[in-house]
Amino acid sequence: MPITDFLNDLLNPDLAFLPKALAIAVMSSIVCGVIGCYVVLRGMAFIGDAVAHAVFPGLAVAFVLQGSLVLGGAVAGIVTALLIAVFAQHRRIREDSLIGVFFVAAFALGIVIISRAPGYAGSLQQFLFGSITGIPDRDLYTVGFTGLAILAVAFVLHKELVAVCLDREMARSIGLRVFWLDIALYVLVTLAVVISLQTIGNILVLALLITPAATARLLTDRLAVMMLLAPVIGGGSALVGLYLSWSYDLPVGGTVVLVATAAFVLAWLFAPRHGLVPGRWRGVRARGGTGAPRVAPAAEVPDQVVG
Repeated sequence: MPITDFLNDLLNPDLAFLPKALAIAVMSSIVCGVIGCYVVLRGMAFIGDAVAHAVFPGLAVAFVLQGSLVLGGAVAGIVTALLIAVFAQHRRIREDSLIGVFFVAAFALGIVIISRAPGYAGSLQQFLFGSITGIPDRDLYTVGFTGLAILAVAFVLHKELVAVCLDREMARSIGLRVFWLDIALYVLVTLAVVISLQTIGNILVLALLITPAATARLLTDRLAVMMLLAPVIGGGSALVGLYLSWSYDLPVGGTVVLVATAAFVLAWLFAPRHGLVPGRWRGVRARGGTGAPRVAPAAEVPDQVVG
């Protein structure tokens, strides 16, 4: 489909769900790109998948009560995150073990709740894989305001979150309240995941949180630049993915993830400093274009070495 036809469809009143889906996909991708940088820095990529499990009972309750999915998922995710943070104070049980216990238990609770609702099979598919056709206007505004709130909190706590992500013990030694910063990070990740679920689904949401940030990490060594690149990559992946899915009748969530993954692979291959191809090229040039070590001609040997 030509881009002009896609733009016309966006302006078509009979396809009102399409611009709403695009807006939510781009907004959630930008927010996930920023929050994902903290997740990648901390080396806790599993947290995105775990949070996606944790919000499921809230989504199920909201569906049964015909309430806001965003609000229901946020409440469930935050409650589970608080439980993890509290139980993690017991040093005998590691944090990742507690996450495995509570977040999967939350997902199981969600399955039990939603199984009692009429239309269970269709709604479960919508939760797991996303849906662009049933996004109400109120969720569009909820995602917008929630996204702005997430970015505002991340901006205010940026230095503290970076310190905790890089070295928790050092952060604790300089007087930072690591416990509350952990809770803040869990809540931010939870909200970022929740606002992404309707477009990309519960199963694939981890990619929206991790892949753009990991791609940006390959492209720069500066945190500020990384946090600018990640939302651009995420938002661009959402835009291109929605265009391709609409043009070729493909699932939106899967297409967005594949576009983001393609960007990651390109960065892994061709990133100027950390890409595979430039690294190999620099290695060849250092060896003088051959497999053998390069021996400098006499004219290139510094005087102090010769003398």
